[in-house]
Amino acid sequence: MSSLASSQHRWSSIDRLRGAVMALMTVDHVREFFFLHQQVADPMNLASTSPELFFTRLCSHFCAPVFVLLTGLSAWLRGSRPGAGRRDTAAFLAQRGAVLIGLELTLVNFAWSFSLPPPMVYLQVIWAIGLSMLALAVLIYLPRPLQWALALLIMAGHNALDGLHFQPNEAAFIPWAILHDRSVMALGWGLQARSSYPVLPWIGVMLL
Repeated sequence: MSSLASSQHRWSSIDRLRGAVMALMTVDHVREFFFLHQQVADPMNLASTSPELFFTRLCSHFCAPVFVLLTGLSAWLRGSRPGAGRRDTAAFLAQRGAVLIGLELTLVNFAWSFSLPPPMVYLQVIWAIGLSMLALAVLIYLPRPLQWALALLIMAGHNALDGLHFQPNEAAFIPWAILHDRSVMALGWGLQARSSYPVLPWIGVMLL
């Protein structure tokens, strides 16, 4: 495995998987763009959702987990190259993560709303991947067994925190909204942000 990771060729299986989920995500985004005016409370609720919307959303549920898992895999492959130490890999993750966060906050949100600043900043998949990369830049310094244990603990146990909530006037509200709760956060100057993809579970997937 390490000899393959050290080689310079691309793994075509990874590219094919990434391409497949990008195609699925494109279908979902095109549907969302043209039917933004037909919002439903839960697209997975068959009682209030048309079959075409239900199955489109069902297929797209594979996209975010695969994107995040492949990001972690790509980080491992890069760190397995000859001469690539943890510091180099951590710097790479931090730089790429910061770029993704910047793109989500600017270009991606503008593309959805064609408004600058947008009335609501949606923190979605690219934001979650970027923040998870920043977290991984720190977590790769942990011993490998501890990485495994922490990844599995986060993935298996984060739902146990569902009962923990904070009010908007509490200091922990925004950090917890980013990590665990889907919430609307007031940013000031009339701006708001919605944490559509809380990052805690995605950190676990990427670390795995």
